[in-house]
Amino acid sequence: MTISSGENSVTSSCSLARLAPLEAVLFDVDGTLCDSDPIHHLAFREMLQEIGFNGGVPISEQFFVENIAGKHNDDIAVLLFPNDLERGLKFCVDKEAMFRRLAKEELKPIQGLYKLKKWVEDRGLKRAAVTNAPKENAELMISTLRLSDFFEAVILGDDCEHAKPFPDPYLKALDILKVSKDHTVVFEDSVSGIKAGVVAGMPVVGLMTRNPEHLLMEAKPTFLIKNYEDPKLWAALEELDRLAGVAPAST
Repeated sequence: MTISSGENSVTSSCSLARLAPLEAVLFDVDGTLCDSDPIHHLAFREMLQEIGFNGGVPISEQFFVENIAGKHNDDIAVLLFPNDLERGLKFCVDKEAMFRRLAKEELKPIQGLYKLKKWVEDRGLKRAAVTNAPKENAELMISTLRLSDFFEAVILGDDCEHAKPFPDPYLKALDILKVSKDHTVVFEDSVSGIKAGVVAGMPVVGLMTRNPEHLLMEAKPTFLIKNYEDPKLWAALEELDRLAGVAPAST
């Protein structure tokens, strides 16, 4: 395992040290377990263009990132169809069906995901998926990624009084797993998700899967990583191991 030794690595290690001993890991799904945003963007772009949204001009990736990515469908429906919520909600249901058709063939894990999965399993940490995605989407993505047996719980925004960016889904995850926010870390890739984890009182490691760094930093993650191979992440995890008295893995 290669670990960088620069200032950023030291900072990232210290930033998670307060969690020791680590009890649980919470993962968002879209953009955090898998790079699904391009599939969502494609589905929204094609279906919105078909109904003449924006004068028939396809929505840009910037529009998608700033207005749609990571948000709950109820909020998306209001944004896209402010004068016809019923139509907006129906549109989102149809869009999710299109997403699932495409995702079956296109879904790929974030680089290094299974390496982190093994690290979590080897330490017997509790884990849950926490997502704003509809139940059918969450189940499809988790099963396609072969993670159905990995997660002890899947918390849906739909099952909470408020979805992300409110903290409710993450607070529910803590309650279900019976763990403390003081010993739990969150992985997220969107502004709304990072905000939810931070407001819930946990450090959030942000993934720069698709969303711009400057937008993610506004949500105040503990630090950002490119993917699960990022040396900053593994420096932080090795620091947690040292604090917990876990022997370093042989190379």
